[in-house]
Amino acid sequence: METYGWLSLLPPLLAIGLAIKTRQVFLSLGAGIWLGWIVLSHWNPLQGAAAMLQSIVMVFQDPGNTRVIIFSALVGSLIALTQRSGGIDGFVEYVLNKKWIKSHKSAHMLAWTLGVVIFIESSIKILIVGSVCRPLYDKMGISREKLAYIADSTSAPICMLIPLNAWGAFTIGLLTTQGVQNATQVLIKSIPLNFYSIIAVLTVLFFILTPFDFGKMRKAEKRVREEGKILPDGATPMMDENLTGLKAKAGIKKLARNMIVPVVVMSLFMPIALVITGLQSMSAAAGAKIALGEAFRQVGMLGVLAEGSGSTAVFWSVMLAITVAGLMTRFQKTFSGKEIIELILKGAGGMISLALLMMLAFSLGATCKALGTGAFVAQGISGTLPASLVPLIVFLVAAFIAFSTGTSFGTFALMIPLAVPLAINLGVPMPLVVSAVLGGGVFGDHCSPISDTTIVASMASACDHIDHVNTQLPYALISAGLASIIYLIVGLIAV
Repeated sequence: METYGWLSLLPPLLAIGLAIKTRQVFLSLGAGIWLGWIVLSHWNPLQGAAAMLQSIVMVFQDPGNTRVIIFSALVGSLIALTQRSGGIDGFVEYVLNKKWIKSHKSAHMLAWTLGVVIFIESSIKILIVGSVCRPLYDKMGISREKLAYIADSTSAPICMLIPLNAWGAFTIGLLTTQGVQNATQVLIKSIPLNFYSIIAVLTVLFFILTPFDFGKMRKAEKRVREEGKILPDGATPMMDENLTGLKAKAGIKKLARNMIVPVVVMSLFMPIALVITGLQSMSAAAGAKIALGEAFRQVGMLGVLAEGSGSTAVFWSVMLAITVAGLMTRFQKTFSGKEIIELILKGAGGMISLALLMMLAFSLGATCKALGTGAFVAQGISGTLPASLVPLIVFLVAAFIAFSTGTSFGTFALMIPLAVPLAINLGVPMPLVVSAVLGGGVFGDHCSPISDTTIVASMASACDHIDHVNTQLPYALISAGLASIIYLIVGLIAV
């Protein structure tokens, strides 16, 4: 792949820096994309502008991107149905009446527990945590920034620590491609060495159990406590306030099951959809239909999941949840068919800003790929390195690539082909190097402002995206710093 050297770093760094500095995330992403295509157009700004617009249109050429964008809009439809049908109010009243949630700490523990036990897919788990806990947090006077942090921090890290999902399957596929023997065992052995993911999850638990916050998160909590503002002045939440403020229909009975059942259906159908799409992919490759039992005998459960389409699975899951929610309200005679369609459209319309942000983030990712941003950084570690520093350097480079490009899977695909030969040639334990790649990739997926899971976390909690990034980043950097120290120490001991 052709790379543009240090110039390839400028577009993502410009977009991220401008977004954090100016809080104008759409303009910042646009500026980064434009700069990238100016470089690719040999510094012609007009050609760069034309190429930028074309790259945004080309986002929809990828079916996976299109499905994720539609999924993001349909999340609003699900929220509108469950909120207007009284499901969300019913759930909050049920939980509070049962006195399961008595304090801010117990509310945080609910969010953390949901994030830990749901490990099948990162976006779905964030959506569930946000959908269940956001109305509860609003009722109890807890900042949305705190909810976004908890939802995000238990997303990618948990998916990598419990890799019975597309994350684990994708990693095993990459390791197998590099000729690693017993790739599944290597992944399993890397789990206790994935220091960033472990520390990130435990850090959340620490800040839940102790009355301690710092930086902008502390200011956010103080704002809610003293001023009663769940969002700061001037904030632009990633969910239209007309949607979050949608009231239950007058005169109806507020039933918790109107929210719980669609959410559970969506969560349970996700792994089923991954298996279905995995079988379809394997059958297409073989030119004949493959039965489930035969597929498991050939490649195992993780192998089938590896062949599945995550974007298709989340799209199907949210569509099924919307269908279930709509049918429940019809059977309860809460809404007419016309009212259900209107709510679906109203909810999707409330997610327009999220869909646009996703579109720009995907376009910037494609721009970075065209510039060879990740490949350039990854090649920087291919020179001679002291063996004891390999785990630390691999972790830091993977973290930088993931943060700059907003993709963990892309980082894995770039770094594992470089990390495996390094481990073999320098005698570094393979699970240790693999864990460094995975931990670094998770860091970027967890906290980069252009990562899809970071964006979804802002959406699910109805939080301003830059407020989420600014309040979460210091906590993530602490986890990354501690992980770096441990990788340095373990590298010195193990090599």
